[in-house]
Order: sequence, then structure tokens, then C-alpha cells
Amino acid sequence: MPEPTDIKVYFNFRSPYCYLVSKVLYNIFEDYHAKMIWRPLGGWSGRSNPDRAKVKIPVVRQDVARFTRRLGIPFTPPPIETDPTLAAKISLAAEQEGLLHKYIVEVMRQEWAEGRNIGDMDVLLAVGEEIGLGRGVIQRAAENADFDKQLEQNWHEAQQDHVMGVPSFVVGDQVFWGNDRVDFLREHLHDLRLRRL
Repeated sequence: MPEPTDIKVYFNFRSPYCYLVSKVLYNIFEDYHAKMIWRPLGGWSGRSNPDRAKVKIPVVRQDVARFTRRLGIPFTPPPIETDPTLAAKISLAAEQEGLLHKYIVEVMRQEWAEGRNIGDMDVLLAVGEEIGLGRGVIQRAAENADFDKQLEQNWHEAQQDHVMGVPSFVVGDQVFWGNDRVDFLREHLHDLRLRRL
């Protein structure tokens, strides 16, 4: 059996393209000998700056609507002021608890299918209730200064890895940026002979 390769996954819950990739993310790790190195980002990290975002939003929403129609999934954007930092911090606790996959799927559903503000603690507590992530775990994660530092470190590492946006997948010196680059990532893993039999 081949040695699993590390895939760094840079992800910002505020990105609609991360919503799209969340639907296929774990298939990669089911199909290939690969280990996910989870690198969530908070705030504006990995996203267009606020001035640029204002210009991009109408076009991005058209683009994402096309993708969601193709996938047959709902698309209801959250409030503009939604801050993903709290969701990113709690994802680190979900990972520690073995609930990261369920957490990603449910947070993205709440945010991009239901249009809820994932910067709201009540929304994230409801996510926890749905997936079995305890209220105490969530509240401690929200107050964890080390998790804030981890998000900052993730963005620093992303820049060192030449990441320009999210979602991005990094395998060695290869960067695959965007939900529409997953096929290239899979081809790369295939070329490395990492396909599970």
C-alpha cells in the first residue's frame, strides 16, 4: 500500500466556492491514499478584499448559481456582513472531536443553502446540536486564543504556499486553486499512483 500523501486544504467558510467543493471534498480522501491537512482561514484571509468583493459579488453569485444548478443543490447566500472566523475556530475543535466532515457539511448547508449568518453563535450551536458537537466544546473553541493564532498561522502558511484564494489544495509544490480544479488534483494523485483499489 502506498504511503499517503499530505494534501493541505485551505478553506474559508465565507467562500461560496468552498460551499461547492464541500460537496466533493471527502471523496478525494476516500478514493486516494491521501491525508487531509486542514487549514481553515478566518476573516478576509484567502478572499478578495472588501472593496473588490463589492464589485465581484453580483458576478460571483451568477457563477455559483450555475454550479449549484448543475449540482442540484440550493443556493441562498448569507447576509453580506457574515464573518467566518468563529466557524473556522470551531472547525478546529470539530477536527479534534472527529466531527470535521459533518461540521463542514452542516455549516455550509446552514450558510449557503439556508442563508444563515455563521458568525452568529446560535447558528453554530444549532450546527453542533445537529452533528453531536457539544455546546461546551463550541463555547471553549470560540474563546480559544490559540485557535485565533492558528488561523493567523494558516494564512501565513498559505502565503508561503503561494495560495491566492480558496478553496486551494496543496500537494508538495503543486497548488490547485478553485472548486473547478478538483479534477486536476485527482489526476495528479492518479499520476502519483495513489488511487485506492
